Order: sequence, then structure tokens, then C-alpha cells
Amino acid sequence: MFRSQALDRFTRVHPVVPLLLFAPVVVLLLARALSHVSVPVLLSHLLLGYGVWTLTEYWVHRALFHFTPGTEWGRRAHWMVHGVHHDHPNDPRRLVMPPSVSVPSAFGVFEVSRLLAGDGPGTAATAGFLVGYVVYDMLHFHMHHHRPSTALGRWLRNRHLRHHFQDERRGFGVSCPYWDHVFGTAPR
Repeated sequence: MFRSQALDRFTRVHPVVPLLLFAPVVVLLLARALSHVSVPVLLSHLLLGYGVWTLTEYWVHRALFHFTPGTEWGRRAHWMVHGVHHDHPNDPRRLVMPPSVSVPSAFGVFEVSRLLAGDGPGTAATAGFLVGYVVYDMLHFHMHHHRPSTALGRWLRNRHLRHHFQDERRGFGVSCPYWDHVFGTAPR
């Protein structure tokens, strides 16, 4: 992908990295939130953060990852961010965001959440957002590299592979397919 082997290696990520990186962060965020809010407030903001993640997943995939830039530089940058995944959907090292992108993004979510909701609720919402992100990454890897054993898993995999191989203008919700129905982009 790059002339520099070092840069190419830097963009490849083992799919377990988000889990190893963010699971301890989620635990710390929940402990911090619990020192500021009650359990019901923590749970409600945890669910709110997860809900915000699902909308973020859908809209980033639809509006950013499937945007067609007008310049050569923009097309190359877009290809490096998401196009490579569509060109090489079975490359296990190009299915999750590199920490150089996911860590600053997580920090941004943390700061915005605390600014909007306060320290305790915002911290709990960030934990929910990160849980959603990790679930998405693990599910996305599973869809590409395993045959799911449940009917739901098979349905999600079939749906996602249709996005890759039939119509990439539909099926943007990988772990949250309901948003495709809400926004009219469900696979036919």
C-alpha cells in the first residue's frame, strides 16, 4: 500500500488490539463515573453512549467512508481509510482502526461527552460509546473471518457481505442494521 514498509506496517492492526486497548479504559471510565453518579444514572448514560456510537458507526460509514472525493489526493486518502478494505475485504489486519486514529478519537469523545453532560455522566457515556466501538470491531472481524453459528450472526454476515459484493450504497450499519431501515439504506 505504501512505498515505505514501516508506514505500511503502522497501518496494519491485529483485530484484538481494540479489545486489549479499550476494555481496561472502559473499566476505568466506569469506576470514575461511579464515583460521581448513582448506578441508575451511570447505566442510563452508558446506554446513551452506546446509542450515540450506533449512530456514529452508521453515519461515519455512510457519509465519510463512502464519500467520493473530487481530487486525486482526496481519492488516495479515502482509499487508505476505507477503500482498501473494500478492495481487500479478507485482509485481517485492515479491519480495525489503527490506534493512531482510534485513541485520539476516543479522547475527543471523552472531552465532548464531559463538556456536554458533566464529568460523571459524560464519563459513563464515553464508556458506552467505547463498548459499542469494540463490539463493532469484534463483530466486523467475525463477519469477515468466521462462519457465524447463530441465525442472527448469519443474517448480519450475509447483509454485510452484500454491502461489499453487491451494493456498497446500502447496508452501512454493520453492528446496528436498524439505522439502515430508519434512513432508507437497507439492502434490498
